[in-house]
Formats: sequence, C-alpha cells, structure tokens
Amino acid sequence: MGVATTPTYDRRASASLFSRLRTARGQADPFPIYAEFHARGEVVPAPWGGFAVTGFAACDQVLRSRQWLEPDRQWRERQGPGTRWNAPSSREMGNTLAALNPPDHTKVRRAAGTFDRGTVERIGRNVKRNADQLLDTFTERIRTGEADFSELVCEELPVATIGEWLGLPRADWPRLRELTHDQVFTQELLPSASQLALSDAATAELRTYFMDLVRDRRSRPGDDPVTRWIQTWDAIEPDRDKADEAVYFLVLFVLLAALETTATLLSTMTLRLVESPDRWAMIADNPGLVAGFVEETLRYDPPTHVISRVASQDSVLGGFEIRRDEMVHLMVGAAHRDPARHVDPDRFDPERAPDHLAFSGGIHYCLGAPLARIEAQTLLHQLVRRLPRLTLVRPPSMAPRVAFRRLLNLDVALA
Repeated sequence: MGVATTPTYDRRASASLFSRLRTARGQADPFPIYAEFHARGEVVPAPWGGFAVTGFAACDQVLRSRQWLEPDRQWRERQGPGTRWNAPSSREMGNTLAALNPPDHTKVRRAAGTFDRGTVERIGRNVKRNADQLLDTFTERIRTGEADFSELVCEELPVATIGEWLGLPRADWPRLRELTHDQVFTQELLPSASQLALSDAATAELRTYFMDLVRDRRSRPGDDPVTRWIQTWDAIEPDRDKADEAVYFLVLFVLLAALETTATLLSTMTLRLVESPDRWAMIADNPGLVAGFVEETLRYDPPTHVISRVASQDSVLGGFEIRRDEMVHLMVGAAHRDPARHVDPDRFDPERAPDHLAFSGGIHYCLGAPLARIEAQTLLHQLVRRLPRLTLVRPPSMAPRVAFRRLLNLDVALA
C-alpha cells in the first residue's frame, strides 16, 4: 500500500464515529460503530490528532514491535501543562510498570517476578474457596427473586483474590474497589475534566494508602509479595525512600490491573452465559468448553477496548505516515471483530480457536493473565455446576467509558 496523506477532511469524517462511541448507546454496543471503522480501513486518522488502528494485524504488529512505545513519564511531560497527560493521576500512572519502556520496564518487571506454578496453584485454591463462598451468598439472595450477579460475585472475587495475596485487610477491600473504579478514568481514551478530577482524588488516596502499607511491611515483614518486593528493591536501590516508592508503584499497578479488568471479564462472561439458554446448556453438558468460553469472551468483548502506543521513530502504518512521538490508539475491541482475521466475527463461538489481544502483547503482555484465567474458569465451572440456569432480567447498564468496559449491573433470576 502506498503512503497516503492525512487531510483535515479525513479527521472530520472520523469525528462522528468517535462522538457516537462516547454516547450511552455507543458504550452499550460499540460494535456496529467498529464495523464502520473497518469500512474506512485498518488505520483511521483521529479527529484530535494521531490515529486509530482497527485492523487485527496492524494492532498485533504494534503490540509486538519494540518500535512502538508506551506513553511514558517523559512523553507525558513533553505534552505540556494543561493537557490530560499532565493531570496528577496521569503523571502517577506514568511511573507504573504498564507505562514504562526499556530499560526501566525490564528492571521493574524483573523485580516484580512472575507467577510460578506453586503460586498459581496456591492462589487457585483460594479462588475456588472464595468463589464457593460468594456463590453461597448469591444463591441465598436469588431465592427471593432477582439479584445483581455483578455486585455480589464479579466485583467481589477479584478483590478477594488480590487482597488475600497481597495481605490487605479485608475491611479495606470495599474502599479499594471503589477507588479503582474512579482511578481508571485517567487511562480512558478521552476523559472529561470531571472524570480526571475523580481519578486525581482516587490516585492521591491510593498513594497514601499504599505508601503507608509499604512502610508498615518494612517495619513488620511477613510472608507476602509486598515484603518480598521490599527486599528485592533494597538490593537494587540504596535510597530507602526511593525503594519504598518503587514498591508502592508496583503494588498500585498490581491492584489496578487485577481488579478492574478481571471484574469486567467475569461480568461479561456471565452475561454471555445467561443471555443464551443454549450456551448455558452447552457448558453444563460439556465442561471441557469452559476454557474456550473464557477465551471467546476475551475476544468477543474484551475488558480493555483501547490500548495506546507512541511511535519511537517516523514510520508508516496502514499506508499513513506517522511521525515520531505521535500516538496511535489500538482499537482492540474493533480488531477482535476484524473479518480479515475471524470468520463470522460477530458470532460468539466457544469452540473457536483462541485468538485475541485482550492481554496486550510483546513485552507488555499482561503479568496477571494467569490469575484472570483462573478466576474466570473457576467461576464458570462453579456457576453451571451449582445453579440451575439463570436468566437475564434486563440489559445491563454500562459505565461511561470507551477504553475500559464495565457493567454497572447484571440483574438475573432463576429461569
């Protein structure tokens, strides 16, 4: 494909699509809008500058290539004061693992460690126990009528999983969950001023909470990841205050990554199940399809619909010249419906071979992917085994977001 230009008309033409994505209707069902994006090509100029990438191959290429970088702290500073990238919450996120580039990313990821088999098995046992307890509570509630499965189960399982692993007091879990819902706005595609204000306040509170936690673990070490991270960073960073802050940024990253997107995966997976009696029967009759059901959920409607990267050098993508430091928005939710990649992409098919970008790719492949899969597969197994079929009472409401999906409710009743 030859190099194309990016006239003003092209950016104006895409403005209406982005405007529609930001409406309640667009957030509830963005996929018809994504189809219109696909009709314009795999790369589309964004109205505010930069580009939106909707083709699966192009998104995959960017995620795997070292030529495309995270919008890190230095990049955010270059955008100047008064931009959303210099909001306090955005600057704070620029220090977390998700926003680092090599060599900083390499150093912090190595310090974070990985989930070895023993850790995964231990967490898996806790997930099974917590899922059982949450379904006990849900079963009692559903007997008297309808109940919100998202509130009672999907929001609770991730915070219990990560809260126990990190050793966070159970009494703090509800507040931490609320703070993550507000904090994520700074990572949105086009956050409003009021959303950024919520995120700034939540981020400040999270900093205070986790810096206090790190200092407490330093004075009273335990058998937990935070204590181990303190020991690791003490060997790397001689300045004790800087070491504590490095651990704080790691704990903050883990909490944000583990709660918001996993809760959405669980809610969306359950929605796919309860909206179709045939799907419920399929999984109940063939538990071997549970893993495929989870992977297809991640493709069909992933928790994260947009991932942003910046060009490290002048390049060409999808026929467009993209300058160094220019941003591309990878529309992962659209890429997963790319007909050039998936046959009949709008059909939910648990028997489809897993093929998605829900956990990103390359060096930034999601550290917590094993935990998310354990939680989703465990909950799905338990749900169809323990309960007769549930039915959807009403369509769920969606949070006012484009990049990070969240079901505000999932009201169900016994069929």
